[in-house]
Amino acid sequence: MSKLFTEIKTPDGRTIEQPLGLFINNEWVATDDVFATINPSTEETICSVYKATEKHVDLAVKAANEAFKSSEWSDLSGAQRGDILYKMYEIIKRDAETIAAIETLDNGKSYHAECLPGDLTESAEVFKYYAGWADKQTGQLIGSSVFGKNKLCYVEPVPLGAVGCIVPWNFPLCMMAWKVAPALATGCTLVVKSSEVTPLSALHLGKIALEAGLPKGVLNILSGYGADVGSAIVSHPGLKKVAFTGSTFTGQKIMQAAGASNLKKVTLECGGKSPYIVFDDADLELALEWAYYGIWYNKGEVCTSTSRFFIHESIYDEFIEKFKKQTEEKIVIGCPFNKKTTFGPVVSSMQYNKVKKYVDIGKKEGAKLISGEFIDGPGYFCKPFIFIDCADDMTIMKEEIFGPVVAITKFKTVDEVVERANDTTYGLAAALFSNNITKAHNVASRLEAGMVWINSNGDSDIHVPFGGSKMSGIGRELGSYALDLFTENKAIHVNMSVPFK
Repeated sequence: MSKLFTEIKTPDGRTIEQPLGLFINNEWVATDDVFATINPSTEETICSVYKATEKHVDLAVKAANEAFKSSEWSDLSGAQRGDILYKMYEIIKRDAETIAAIETLDNGKSYHAECLPGDLTESAEVFKYYAGWADKQTGQLIGSSVFGKNKLCYVEPVPLGAVGCIVPWNFPLCMMAWKVAPALATGCTLVVKSSEVTPLSALHLGKIALEAGLPKGVLNILSGYGADVGSAIVSHPGLKKVAFTGSTFTGQKIMQAAGASNLKKVTLECGGKSPYIVFDDADLELALEWAYYGIWYNKGEVCTSTSRFFIHESIYDEFIEKFKKQTEEKIVIGCPFNKKTTFGPVVSSMQYNKVKKYVDIGKKEGAKLISGEFIDGPGYFCKPFIFIDCADDMTIMKEEIFGPVVAITKFKTVDEVVERANDTTYGLAAALFSNNITKAHNVASRLEAGMVWINSNGDSDIHVPFGGSKMSGIGRELGSYALDLFTENKAIHVNMSVPFK
């Protein structure tokens, strides 16, 4: 086996061929340096992948631009691009168990409860969905009803060209699919940087691209660090856009760098501190089930996690008692490959220590911890933390933790809870529970969030736009809206033989 690949053995008995090289111009590329990726369940090295540098960003951007201009890609019809996307869907679906095993090993999420049925299923479906959109971007004709017979104009959605994408560690392949699939559907080419924390499943998309027949240079995948590779992508004049999912702090720096380089377009999907509001007229059992999912799914490492609970004072004590009991009964901590495991390790030592820091801060600031503890290694395991009687100015109520920590408080009135829920720099998501549909719609319209769930929580869908307001980001992914991220509308005016006046 070449040094560009290695064999990885997983706890469920699989042996998987894992790419290690960068994927540039449909070739696997070795570099002068490597970095290790760590199994968060054992703290052991899974393997080491080749590390990209600014030089490799240049090579990837050159390949992407040449591919965009190449007849092999630019001359394809929308239907032909759709055929390739559909092949990628079929391959991901066929290899879902293998890729899910790699992602579980690298990320720590539960294989049976989350990764295979959730992440891999959605990743495949995203390619299928945008395969259907590839030949349906028809533009608009503005004719005689506007101009009379002397002129017509047609507006054509055209691909931006070569674009850069930077994806996070919490949903490595899924977040990559959200960006790659619509970009390919529009006719763009890509340079993608995976997270240095979870680089493995992203490299499998290179294998999928080769098998599906994607032309050379259309998709380029780099493993590396944000400080050098990510920065080089953002500031590169050869890219027309950058799409980023990650922290708000990094998103701000990306906007600055993109503007300072070539004023490239920017899409940002950043952090959140989403409120979870339960009114006294809610179906309490329904609210409890969705509360569990909304904060503990993927170990709380989700940008939309509803980590601030606002519970009406009349049901506050009952809700807390039942939520604590439900959490402690349903959470099964262990090896992510075990069928009974529902809650794997936090993704890395850095994230584990971050959670520790916020738990200590919560205690010091006076929040009452009623459940949760850190588990001695190996592995970055902990039982999820429930804080109650939290004040709005506490750090754990204001800052995104991105881990298994929830802060709970009570409220009295509708106006009060809306004001308090909106008192945050973030505006990604919100959830509310009420059997009074008039009140529910009224509150949903007043909440400052890009997405609001009524009587559910976090059940986003690939057909529906995903994104936030305020410091939670710019732009919308998924649905037909994602196509707008990778196109611009070109207006072409046609003079119908009218002489110049």
